[in-house]
Amino acid sequence: MDLPLLPTTLVGSYPQPDWLVDKKVLLDHGPPRVRMREVWRVPEPHLAEAQDDAVLLAVRDMERAGLDIVTDGEVRRESYFNHFANALEGIDLDRPGEMPSRIGTIIPVPRVVGPIRRTRPVELEAARFLRANTTRATKITVPGPFTMTMLAQNQHYPDDRTLAMAYAAAVNAELKDLKAAGIDVVQIDEPYLSPNAERARDFALEAIDRALDGVPGPTAVHLCMGYSYVVKKKPEGYAFLPELARTRAAQISIEAAEPKLNLTILRSLPGKSVMVGVLDLGDMAIETPEVVARRIEAALAYLPPERLIVAPDCGLKYLPRSVAYGKICAMAEAARQVRTRL
Repeated sequence: MDLPLLPTTLVGSYPQPDWLVDKKVLLDHGPPRVRMREVWRVPEPHLAEAQDDAVLLAVRDMERAGLDIVTDGEVRRESYFNHFANALEGIDLDRPGEMPSRIGTIIPVPRVVGPIRRTRPVELEAARFLRANTTRATKITVPGPFTMTMLAQNQHYPDDRTLAMAYAAAVNAELKDLKAAGIDVVQIDEPYLSPNAERARDFALEAIDRALDGVPGPTAVHLCMGYSYVVKKKPEGYAFLPELARTRAAQISIEAAEPKLNLTILRSLPGKSVMVGVLDLGDMAIETPEVVARRIEAALAYLPPERLIVAPDCGLKYLPRSVAYGKICAMAEAARQVRTRL
């Protein structure tokens, strides 16, 4: 990748157009863990074409804003999680399981009833479409093996570690196909690491490294504290972060702006590039480039510029598109200003 100093990117998602999805359904139910086809406004015979159009809108917004690494906005997905997690063999799609959500409500989740296997590529066609429609560096994300394990009702494997390793093998095959399709950065999303730190210390690093084994080029792990519309009060630190210094991942992605993260923790990731969140997604106000630039410079007190990647705190999926676009424009301009000063 031919990237400038302080490259800018998204964590993954971008707002889906209102003509494509029913935002009220999404907001009323929270991020779906099983399939939720009722979110789509476009009938099935025309849905794929509509999703293509929405991807192009998202990519053009990112290009116009000036982002260096673009995604497909994850606009073909009902959530970051369920598109991949429910495409695997071994899941009973007709009779999901149940478990408490992050905020304590009971939600449907994938129910594992047989061996987890990836029988076909899941995001490959989306990756090819993205690669064919931009000249910029690209990124595609998939849910990570630990988070999929934490959000599954396991009725097949003897323990969570064994399930996580099966998920990791499926993720590994997917990432290799994405790389072969020309995607520059592949990212696994692991928002359940920090809330489940003790269990993560038992087997998460092993599962993540299995997922990334043999995957060429830049790889990333994203840690999220939860979408702002779900998690109203975020901790000021991560319970599971320094441990990721030992993973194969080249990049670690963290929230920093909204939780007002103590950035000294960046010192605990030597040798890693870090996607530092500089957009507060809990605030509908669009930051000025000067505000974002100060957040970037605060991170530079603990990271050399060669290892800092500029990003939002989390996915932009649940923001109004106008707000999301304004924020990423401010982010790209802030990175340009700081880059010029450097």
